[in-house]
Amino acid sequence: MTVVNNAVVEHTVSPSIFPTWLSEHSDLFIHYGFNIVSALLILLVGHWVIKSVHQTVVKLLEAKNMDAAIIQFIGAIVRYGLMLVVLIAALNQMGIEMASLIAVMASVSLAIGMALKGTLSNFASGILIVVFRPFKSKDFITAGGVSGTVQSIEIFHTVLNTGDNKMLVVPHRKIMSGPITNVSRHPVRRVDMEIRVSYKADLQQAKQLIENILQADERILKTPAPTIGVISLNASSVNIVARPWVNKADYWKVHFDTLQAIKESFEQYQIDIPYQQCVVHVDSKMPL
Repeated sequence: MTVVNNAVVEHTVSPSIFPTWLSEHSDLFIHYGFNIVSALLILLVGHWVIKSVHQTVVKLLEAKNMDAAIIQFIGAIVRYGLMLVVLIAALNQMGIEMASLIAVMASVSLAIGMALKGTLSNFASGILIVVFRPFKSKDFITAGGVSGTVQSIEIFHTVLNTGDNKMLVVPHRKIMSGPITNVSRHPVRRVDMEIRVSYKADLQQAKQLIENILQADERILKTPAPTIGVISLNASSVNIVARPWVNKADYWKVHFDTLQAIKESFEQYQIDIPYQQCVVHVDSKMPL
C-alpha cells in the first residue's frame, strides 16, 4: 500500500506468479531431482555391494589360509577402493563432469600428498610388509624401537600388544626403517644365561653342576646340544655361559627355572656367586 497525494494506492501481487515460475522451471526440478535420487540410490546400493564384496574377499582369503593380519590389510584396501568408485559414480550422476572432477582430485591429491607424505610413506611401507611378510599375526617382534605381539596390519600402521597388555600403534614407515626381530618365526629358540662365580670357585665343578641341571630338564632339547663354557674374566667374577635349546613355548619357563636351580645348586655345594667388588691392596712399606 502506498500513499500518493493523500490518496491510497493498493499494490496487489498476482497469486499466479509462483505457480507460473514452478511451471516454467519444472523440467529443471525434475532433472536435478532425478539426479539426486539416483545418486542416493547409487550410494545405498554401493554400500551393500561394498559390504558383500568385502565379505566375499575376506572369506576367499581365509579359505586360502592366509594370515589374519594380511587379510585385514587387503580387506581394508578393497573396501576403501570401492568406496571411492561409488562416490565418483554418485557425483557423476549428479551432473559433475568427470574431467573437472579428476582435475580437482588431482590437484587436491597433490596438495594432500605434499602435506601427508609421511602417511603415503606408511602406506607404501605397509605394501612392502604384506609382500615380503617379515612377520604375521600373533608373532612377537621387535621393530621401530618397541616390542609386542602382532595383532593386525592396518593400511597405515601395525597394531602390537605388549607383554603387559598395552596396545601399540606403530607406523609402517617406522617399522621398515630399521631392523625387524621376529622372535616367533622359528619353532626352536636358544636360552642365553650368564652366571658369575668367584675366582676361588672350582670351574669344572660349577660347569658340571650346570650340565647336570640341563640334562635333568626334559624341556631342554638334546639336539642341538647345550653349550656351557667360560665367556669372560671380569674384575670381580668369572662368567660362565649356559646356552640350552628349547621349543619357543618353553623359553621363559626354562629361563626362570634354570637360573633358580643353578643358584640353589651353587649354594648347596658352596660355590660363591660374588657381588660387584673392588679389591684394594695397601703397601705397608709406603711412607704415610
